Amino acid sequence: MPKPTLNRKVNQIAGQCIASRWRAANRAITSIYDQALRPLGVKVSQFNILIATAKMGVARPRDLGTHLRLEASTLSRNLERMRASGWLETVADASDLRSQSIRLTRSGLQLIEEGYPLWERAQREAAAWLGANGAKLLAHVDARGNPPNAG
Repeated sequence: MPKPTLNRKVNQIAGQCIASRWRAANRAITSIYDQALRPLGVKVSQFNILIATAKMGVARPRDLGTHLRLEASTLSRNLERMRASGWLETVADASDLRSQSIRLTRSGLQLIEEGYPLWERAQREAAAWLGANGAKLLAHVDARGNPPNAG
């Protein structure tokens, strides 16, 4: 049986841990977007990879992983699924012949077009779920998770 002081510490951490609550909020928000995008057969994590690839034009997986803060194995698994779905294609990297890059296919571009109104609906729902202050706070966090003025 934990000592009273340990019990107090456990209860404080269980009731107040920002990291734990942030992870729970992340799962709830992710679920909103995943449900909205489900008719297209894409998850928000994959949709974000499509968006980042569209912004980069031709992207090296390492650069995508860095930009999106994804582990190499997670990114690789998603890229394989997305290539198999025909949303991405592999292209030779002119700057490094040993490396391959990826770019959107016509199907990937079409998916973004079709997904945009679904994303908009999820965006509104997520903003309502977060409330004005939560949405305002997140508006200042960059794609890499850096807070404002994080140099």
